[in-house]
Amino acid sequence: MATPRSSAVTERVWSRLPEGCREVLETELSPTDLQSLMLSLAQTRARRTRPAEALRRWKSDRFVRPATIDPGRLSEVENRLWRRLRDTPFDGLALSPVTPLGTCASVGPVHQNRIVSTVRSSEVVSDPCNVLALEAALRRRAGVDQVHLASCHRVLRAQRFVESGAFAHFVIFALVSTARDSGSARTEAQLLIMHLRFWQQVLDELLGPAWGRFAYTLIGNQSRGHRLTDMIQSGLPDAPLTEYPERTQGIGYYDTAAFKIMAKSEADELEIGDGGFVGWTAELISDAKERCLISCVAPKRSPA
Repeated sequence: MATPRSSAVTERVWSRLPEGCREVLETELSPTDLQSLMLSLAQTRARRTRPAEALRRWKSDRFVRPATIDPGRLSEVENRLWRRLRDTPFDGLALSPVTPLGTCASVGPVHQNRIVSTVRSSEVVSDPCNVLALEAALRRRAGVDQVHLASCHRVLRAQRFVESGAFAHFVIFALVSTARDSGSARTEAQLLIMHLRFWQQVLDELLGPAWGRFAYTLIGNQSRGHRLTDMIQSGLPDAPLTEYPERTQGIGYYDTAAFKIMAKSEADELEIGDGGFVGWTAELISDAKERCLISCVAPKRSPA
């Protein structure tokens, strides 16, 4: 029987297989046995690949084509971000290209079709924030009072982007912080101030003091949200904060508060980053009092 996530294509494929195969593959085989089967299939297909076919795929497959951005310029921006991070509580991590299967879908409303899954019970990293949240949860479970992590990582995403010149892979510089709630929105304010201060200092350095703004949206309890806003404005009086109440993107993905990082461009504004509170570490360590803030910037989108 088709599930809501099934497509006409997958149903057609299942219909060609002997009766009972679907149940065996989906539920009965252990992860290890399924991995062994998939590896054997991949090996068979790889042996049949001819050089001309590999070249054709290299030319046409959007997942493997090199990005057109100047790698030297991108490296310079990344290095300046890392240098700025040295004066903060954030620990940098060099992530693996892959992460456990379900890293994104297990804690958020992300369809697995948007992620490149492997045959080894893993998936190619599509968002470093989710991966950093896994490590943050481990450290919190080990008794670390607060965890602040950062990573600069090239991600791969399976969905098609409508922007001209968009590639399936691109670099994201990400921050993740998690700590237990101390009441009255104080923890949320502390984490937000830490993230916004970092991004403001970085963008002041890269783009100049008139670089743009943080467009923030309060989600859910408005009185709590306004208290949070007051604390942020007190802690960051020079931050370019503007309200963005009409935001719809990411509501449900984010809770409490979210923000977009908008940089001025020659024409208008360019969204170069995003952030907000998520329930990931609360789910990972089964503690509803856990607060987790994520934020990220795509260096290639910077107008600098």
